Amino acid sequence: MIVLPSRTPAVSGTFYPALPGRLRADVRGFLEQGPSPPRRALGILVPHGGYMYSGATAGMGFAAVDVPSTCIILAPNHTGRGRARHGGSLLIDTAYRTPLGNVEPDAELGAELLRRAHPLLIEDPLAHADEHGIEVLLPFLQMRHEAVRVVPVVLGWDDWERTRRLAQAIHDVIADRDDVLIVASSDMNHYDPAPASADKDAAALERIVALDGEGLLEVTRTRHISMCGRVPAACALEVARLAGKARAEIVGYSHSGLINGNNDRVVGYAAALIGT
Repeated sequence: MIVLPSRTPAVSGTFYPALPGRLRADVRGFLEQGPSPPRRALGILVPHGGYMYSGATAGMGFAAVDVPSTCIILAPNHTGRGRARHGGSLLIDTAYRTPLGNVEPDAELGAELLRRAHPLLIEDPLAHADEHGIEVLLPFLQMRHEAVRVVPVVLGWDDWERTRRLAQAIHDVIADRDDVLIVASSDMNHYDPAPASADKDAAALERIVALDGEGLLEVTRTRHISMCGRVPAACALEVARLAGKARAEIVGYSHSGLINGNNDRVVGYAAALIGT
């Protein structure tokens, strides 16, 4: 048996509990707030903030969907670090470690995606080292599917053309499979007053429901909506559209002001099933 090296958690103990028992209890509590029974979907949009703020919304999303054996996780590059010329960074030969244990990569699927998406993606551990957008989602996946494997992708571009090309590659790789879930990692608008932020988020969510990835990138640009994972979300929407799906469904929404009482400067969080 080959034992892979593991990535050291970057935000364990800050974004989520470092103690396994506490983490399990928190994630279980978040999942219990979600709808049931879970349903099949091609993808899901979930937030990646600290659990205090976004955990309940993330739990609604993960509880609503069947989690299969493999997840392709698309996340933004918050740190700006990485060696990828086009901004697409994949991790194939390293496990992601959490307090609940290691999440192994689906190396075969990752290698095929790397081949089909060339030159948009490269193997690039540097981009993953301190990135939280994938890490904070993994305990939810572990609680929903103990042996889940992942293809973790960090994206650092902002244009539709590369987003569309990656979506086509993902579609081609999973076209004949029913055991892969695409997980788009994103918070919604950042740091506007709650009413203005909710209005911006509604405009973005309208495009998400319509499976309009190109429109999502356009509205976030023209409305100055600081949705950090707009490219991961747009890519997942396009994969669903290519697969012949018709819509997405919002299953949760909240913002940070509901937790800390500061409605003058909030971050929005949404969960959606994509391609049900």
